[in-house]
Amino acid sequence: MQRRQMMRWGAALALAPWWLRPAVAESAHAGHGAMAMGEAMPDAAALGLARGLPLPELKRLPLERKDGALQGCLTAAAVSLPLLPGKPATAFWAYNDSVPGPAIELSEGETLTLRFDNRLPQPTTVHWHGLPIPADQDGNPHDPVQPGQGRDYRFSLPAGSAGSYWYHPHPHGHTAEQVYRGLAGVFVVRGRDDPLAHLPERWLVLSDLKLDEDGKIAANSDADKMDGREGQFVLVNGAWHPRLELGRGERQRWRIWNATSARVLKLALPAHEVWLVGTDGGLIEKPRRVESLVLPPGARAELAVTGRFAAGKPAGLLALPYARGKMMGPEQDKALPLLDIVAGGVVATASLPASLRRIVPLPKPSVTRRVVLSEDMANPAAMFLINGKTFDMDRMDFTGKVGAVEEWEIDNRADMDHPFHLHGTQFQVTERHDGKGWRREPYLAWRDVVNVPPEQKVRLCFRQDMPGPRMFHCHILEHEDAGMMGTLDVRA
Repeated sequence: MQRRQMMRWGAALALAPWWLRPAVAESAHAGHGAMAMGEAMPDAAALGLARGLPLPELKRLPLERKDGALQGCLTAAAVSLPLLPGKPATAFWAYNDSVPGPAIELSEGETLTLRFDNRLPQPTTVHWHGLPIPADQDGNPHDPVQPGQGRDYRFSLPAGSAGSYWYHPHPHGHTAEQVYRGLAGVFVVRGRDDPLAHLPERWLVLSDLKLDEDGKIAANSDADKMDGREGQFVLVNGAWHPRLELGRGERQRWRIWNATSARVLKLALPAHEVWLVGTDGGLIEKPRRVESLVLPPGARAELAVTGRFAAGKPAGLLALPYARGKMMGPEQDKALPLLDIVAGGVVATASLPASLRRIVPLPKPSVTRRVVLSEDMANPAAMFLINGKTFDMDRMDFTGKVGAVEEWEIDNRADMDHPFHLHGTQFQVTERHDGKGWRREPYLAWRDVVNVPPEQKVRLCFRQDMPGPRMFHCHILEHEDAGMMGTLDVRA
């Protein structure tokens, strides 16, 4: 646990000592993250990015039903989008020229066949984050699509898989750059019997944008590589601080994706009534009233939001202050406004069922494993480690069996939060250790990302139902690229 002191002296990256760090230039709206260890970013408000516009609707991927499947096409390529007045258009990398990428929506039991073409200057993949699909279709780093080439992805969605998923690149060493340049989209699986189908839906994709003074997407700095990237802007559906209308008394279903590289978002709607109704892998058993919700990078949540507009409280969606143990940049110490909410007319409040679905606890595990997350600041080539090792494409870290229930203890011995993600399945968090003792998880839920703060532990159980290599890693994308990743070889 030498990391904090070593980074203060700049031993790992030969940067200026911490006491020479320039002051942080904060925007009234950007919240934090404007300058770190000599890296100056333009003030968010000064750049002139439009704000306060209506919340954009996500584009949908056109799908055609043919040969028993829904078929579509996805292309990753450069696209220039006008962002700042008086500046040239900003170059993004995008799916189908859209940032975020086009939303994909299917139902349980349906099959998707998707033609993907890579027109980027780098190898890439399409990782179908959270979906229970075959390993050779999951977009692992072992299956890169080279520049100028393409491939077909094909998979079916089993019963019980309804939930809010997403897709993004997963090539080893290039994931962070490809995501922060704009490559990400959402994937919603509908259930055949949805108890919340009567509620109007809002889909909110939260992403991070970091621009230089010329309005170009800035490259990752040393601070970004260490802490994980945070920019001046947290966008909602590609817009900065947009607005939406919510009726007084109106109840809506919000699906929220944290598609940032590294931000842990503590979300709150102080003026409204909010119930948690779903996590990564779909609905929970019954609604839970919440005042705030911690959503780590890669995770999703479903909320039932009722417009109350309580007097004296902010009407919009906020990211409350949250410190995640950053070393080279400032922590978020102010509430960050993400979305304005404008009061509409009075609307009768739709019902919220007392029961949403049954989640059966997984049986007693037949395998137990320990996964230790750590850092070695004395070795810049291998700073972020799992069980003392950096990722090796040719190494299988664990061997498992199809259908076997496993319990993993995720032990964070590092100095910052690390969101843990497992491919190919959803898991149940059973216990958390806060440094003082183990506590049972208060409710069952299906997840594929769990945040693990420093000096804390999480126990989770899962079952892999299909063979093949399954990645597990930190979902701070810069840490994943730096090697904080392993592979579980699931055998039939």
